[in-house]
Amino acid sequence: MTKEQKLKSIADTLAKDMSLPLKEGATNDVPGTGSANADVVFIGEAPGKHEDEKGVPFCGAAGKFLDELLASIDLTREDVFITNIVKHRPPENRDPKPEEVQAYWPYLEQQLAVIEPKVIVVLGRHSLARLMPGLGTISMLHGRAFKKQNRTYMALYHPAVALYNGGMRKVLLEDFQKLGILLKKLNIKK
Repeated sequence: MTKEQKLKSIADTLAKDMSLPLKEGATNDVPGTGSANADVVFIGEAPGKHEDEKGVPFCGAAGKFLDELLASIDLTREDVFITNIVKHRPPENRDPKPEEVQAYWPYLEQQLAVIEPKVIVVLGRHSLARLMPGLGTISMLHGRAFKKQNRTYMALYHPAVALYNGGMRKVLLEDFQKLGILLKKLNIKK
């Protein structure tokens, strides 16, 4: 089975899993999108309204900015894999509850096991807290890379922060340049 087929199988299992706590209120499953052979995986918190409607992560305003950020280091969505910890939209875009995160966690673990990325980019405080617990806050760690269990992690602000605070746009662009430098150091190409 190819990596693409394995990711599709995970998405199919997700689609059939009626035990997932946010499934009932969802319009679409949002398993993730991009290359099954990606060296870089971006992980956000949970789908929002637009993502729920289309079944694609980061397809709203924050996603447009993410596309711009990727382009700033010569990457596209097709070069990376983009997903969230939680694969269905929480009601009213509230933060996922710990038990909801726990219910979806095996799906993310399976995706990462298939893709085998060299770099995992955590987008925002929720992803940071789950994937790099106890290291600090996103405001302390953004733009920095960390090694954990033979993987490199980089913490970045969630692109949506720039929609609410225009000054954060510059910070995110600068942090993406640091990501580009890291990828060159690790000899990761498109």
